[in-house]
Amino acid sequence: MENTPNTRAGRKEWTALGVLMLPLLLVSMDVSILYFAIPYISQDLEPSATQQLWILDMYGFVLAGLLITMGALGDRVGRRTLVLGGAAVFGAASIAAAYAHSAELLIAVRALLGLGGAALMPSTLALIRNLFRDTRQRAQAVTLWTGVMTAGISLGPVVSGLLLEHFWWGSVFLINLPAMALLLALVPFLVPEFKAPQQGRFDLLSAALSLAALLPVVYGIKELAQHGYEPLPALGVTSGLVLGFVFVHRQKRLTHPMIDLGLLGRRAFGGPVVANLLAMFATVGMAVYLTQYLQSVLGMSPFEAALWSLVPAAGLAVMAPVAAVLAQHVDRAFVMGGGFLVSACGFLWLTQVHADTALWVTLAGASVYAGGLVAAMTLANELALGAAPPERAGSAAAVLESGQELGGALGMAILGSIGAAVYGRDMADALPAGVPHADAVRETLGGATTVAAGLPSSTADTVLSAARDAFTHGMGFAALGAAVVMAAAGLFCLVLLRGAGKAKHPTDPPSESTVTPLTAHVVP
Repeated sequence: MENTPNTRAGRKEWTALGVLMLPLLLVSMDVSILYFAIPYISQDLEPSATQQLWILDMYGFVLAGLLITMGALGDRVGRRTLVLGGAAVFGAASIAAAYAHSAELLIAVRALLGLGGAALMPSTLALIRNLFRDTRQRAQAVTLWTGVMTAGISLGPVVSGLLLEHFWWGSVFLINLPAMALLLALVPFLVPEFKAPQQGRFDLLSAALSLAALLPVVYGIKELAQHGYEPLPALGVTSGLVLGFVFVHRQKRLTHPMIDLGLLGRRAFGGPVVANLLAMFATVGMAVYLTQYLQSVLGMSPFEAALWSLVPAAGLAVMAPVAAVLAQHVDRAFVMGGGFLVSACGFLWLTQVHADTALWVTLAGASVYAGGLVAAMTLANELALGAAPPERAGSAAAVLESGQELGGALGMAILGSIGAAVYGRDMADALPAGVPHADAVRETLGGATTVAAGLPSSTADTVLSAARDAFTHGMGFAALGAAVVMAAAGLFCLVLLRGAGKAKHPTDPPSESTVTPLTAHVVP
């Protein structure tokens, strides 16, 4: 039984979790750590505009595309083995990235970093399922996992800014090495090997299909969000969806599929996947606005903006443990639904932000929505992980994280499009006649800032004032869209997930896979 005293984790398991959190922090930081470094990289390696975009995006694309493959592989070869392999690849790729002498090499190495990250992320979450069999302890561990993953994305720009004040751009990659070395040294002694005894052969065709489906969808959505409709990204999304259908059809036919579709059909697992997707939709979609607001509207330097963007982490630090405690006494569905409704209130707060609004007002609203979201995400992760059979924990974690990646891409596309449409409409009405490069001014706030730098001071002030007002107006509409989605997510949890965390709930269909004993052993 999971909650008997002899199954409670001790000091060794908690120490192992602390070690596993180090690579998770760095893998999540690597999503955003190049934001400040890219000007230095551009000066040194002289990449083209297209190459610069690929330097930034290659890591996230490969990470998203390989999550499902790596989760299923960890279930078969062993999660500890995959963590160690991922750490070795991530460390070696970090050295190669730090000393890359060309843009092409840096792009290739960023792909290797994505490979290592994809091996690490689902395995660290899956190992929590194995190390912490007690329900309450597992909830605490998942709370820590979610907090570290979220904090890493926010810390990336801050750490990058600090390093670049004293070292060259390669230092943002070399910071990974001590943590990976510590992981390689300690994990063999602290973490037993966990793998499913009977998972069948690894299906290479399914792995190729999952990569071919996810990669063009994520790429296409992000490109459509940044540049509007273009044939190639639209074709990427369409082809990815078609290949995703083929992938799902193949899983139905396999005796040992990469993804247990029966598990996805269970409320206790499929519901949290949807909840996580919606949470990341709002998180990533609004993060872009807040960064631009701090820099382009309030005039902060990138490093100053990165420091202020850490303030909403206060909401994370408060709400995540509160949600975990409440979930011990109240149905998780109510706590998750409440978290989403709190986040909706935070987004509604941001609809009242204007160009001259005090900074604390904006940061307070961001803290409210961030706290609500992390509360919902923590419980969604814990609920889904508890619902997954232990031998399927790796692939289950990968499905959760793939949903997060897709949700983030959708958030950038949809909320970004809402803000861009409002900005363009307002600027069409407010822009003075005769302003040069009017199309660039009407397109983005960054374009307006660049054009204004070459105008007479009076005209520049008019253009910048109109652009900042239009941007905050668009941000308000995007926040309203996020609030509506969060309210719908809260309703989804309250109506469809009540009682989903209870064992053997009468309305839950049985999983297609049966839980079999794990093979677990410690390698000296």
